[in-house]
Amino acid sequence: MARDAEQTKRRLLDAATAEFSGYGIAGARVDRIAAASGCNKAMIYSYFGSKEQLFDAVFDERTKAFFAAVPFDAGDLAGYTGRAFDYYEDHPETLRLSTWYRLERPADEHLRAITEANDVRLGEIGRAQRAGEVPEHYSPVQLVVLIQALSAAWHTTNPELGPRLPADRAERRLTLVDAVQGLLARK
Repeated sequence: MARDAEQTKRRLLDAATAEFSGYGIAGARVDRIAAASGCNKAMIYSYFGSKEQLFDAVFDERTKAFFAAVPFDAGDLAGYTGRAFDYYEDHPETLRLSTWYRLERPADEHLRAITEANDVRLGEIGRAQRAGEVPEHYSPVQLVVLIQALSAAWHTTNPELGPRLPADRAERRLTLVDAVQGLLARK
């Protein structure tokens, strides 16, 4: 029985990931999630409580998967940016979910996984700066914001630029890595 429950939850999370990444929280429909998962709507409410709590479960899962696959390294911020770019290339739903999260979740409701990851990144950059490994001309929070923005830059640009963007993934990645190396260059 427990195995069936876990399989049901997995199907619901997979269907919800596709639905939320495509439509956001407001546009997502519980009926479509239920149909895509082969479950009834009652199972969603039974396991997750509400559509918003289901989104939080999906976003939390995707966030943890990102942090596990793309470990932060304050000593290699350019490499981290490249690895984050790679993850977004391979898992575009993660970046879409993150965008919906920023757009649709109340600003005062913070997910613990994000807060903890930010605390770790800020702390590691601060330590690396104090050790002289990372320049101090940007604060830790400035660096985190810049790195987050750059790692997602190709994925968040206006579609009108699409035909002009480099088609080669390696070239797009190198642009981001070079940009972060430039940011870190001493003034």
